[in-house]
Amino acid sequence: MITIEQLKDVQQRAEKLKQYLAIDDKRIQLEEEELHTQAPGFWDDAKAAEAQMRKVKALKRWIEGYEEVRGKMEEVSLAWDFIKEGLVTEADVDTAYQHALQAVEDLEMKNMLSHEEDQMPAVLKIVSGAGGTEAQDWAEQLMRMYQRYCEKHDYKVTISNYQEGDEAGIKTVTFNIEGDMAYGYLKSENGVHRLVRVSPYNAQGKRMTSFASVFVVPLIDDSIDIQVDPAGISWDTFRSSGAGGQNVNKVESGVRLHYKFINCLTGQPDEIVIENTETRDQPKNRENALRHLRSQLYELELEKRRQAAAKVEAGKKKIEWGSQIRSYVFDDRRVKDHRTNYETHNVNAVMDGDIDAFIKAYLMEFPD
Repeated sequence: MITIEQLKDVQQRAEKLKQYLAIDDKRIQLEEEELHTQAPGFWDDAKAAEAQMRKVKALKRWIEGYEEVRGKMEEVSLAWDFIKEGLVTEADVDTAYQHALQAVEDLEMKNMLSHEEDQMPAVLKIVSGAGGTEAQDWAEQLMRMYQRYCEKHDYKVTISNYQEGDEAGIKTVTFNIEGDMAYGYLKSENGVHRLVRVSPYNAQGKRMTSFASVFVVPLIDDSIDIQVDPAGISWDTFRSSGAGGQNVNKVESGVRLHYKFINCLTGQPDEIVIENTETRDQPKNRENALRHLRSQLYELELEKRRQAAAKVEAGKKKIEWGSQIRSYVFDDRRVKDHRTNYETHNVNAVMDGDIDAFIKAYLMEFPD
């Protein structure tokens, strides 16, 4: 059974969370912000109204998160008292403690996600690396892993671009992920994911290494002002392939956006190419592609800020876009993150979307 020291420790962490998060102040602020939503003509300016509602929802999330912690703490405290009277078992106390500890740790991790972009939805793109069918199959396995992760967290997933592989798997997929702090959690997945296994596509049964790149950016809306130079934009249209409905290969509903600009990180000319086949409506796909463009430009601005902060904090480790971050070694039943050294041997669980421990380890080590 847990000790009194363990109980006191989790109680102190819960109390510190209340102070860090200024829960009492947030309750007062919530009342004030909700009053604004009741003003006459509130919805006349839809953009301002939506921004206000997001502010209200954010405050509610923090308050509800703390209320869950407080409820779990009451349960474990009661169980501790009841064990003396023989009303509960030691197992009941341990279970209540584990629930309380999990709630505290979850809220502590959310508290690390304090940047504006952490609260936003995410755009996640997977691109298969060199290696043909084996790499394309690996990219599809990663797609399934992230879809399972999103299901576990009640995130809404919308595929905006999908390109099948030549024989199996996928060449690339892009999807929007909407839910509580989707970008804040999934930003840890940015980078190259490496697979080592005996390939079913190799006739000699050799062990092969494959790579796929994962890119994650915040999915921004009209409330964030990102300057896009119309002169830098050009468009192509094409017939969709793969998943897409009855109009596949019949009409040119797919769009490809080219944007030439000066990269704020390098100071050199650069180009962003975005494909969107999300709907059968070409104008809608253009609108979605422009939103993804603005999201990528926003991410570049964020990276510029991060690099500036890194210069101030010399010696602090930094994870660069596109670096190899994790290895999945199927034969050895091992998945290891090279940034944090967190490792697990439960490969099946990871590929079924159980990546929370990897995300938590990253956020603990790289909170900024």
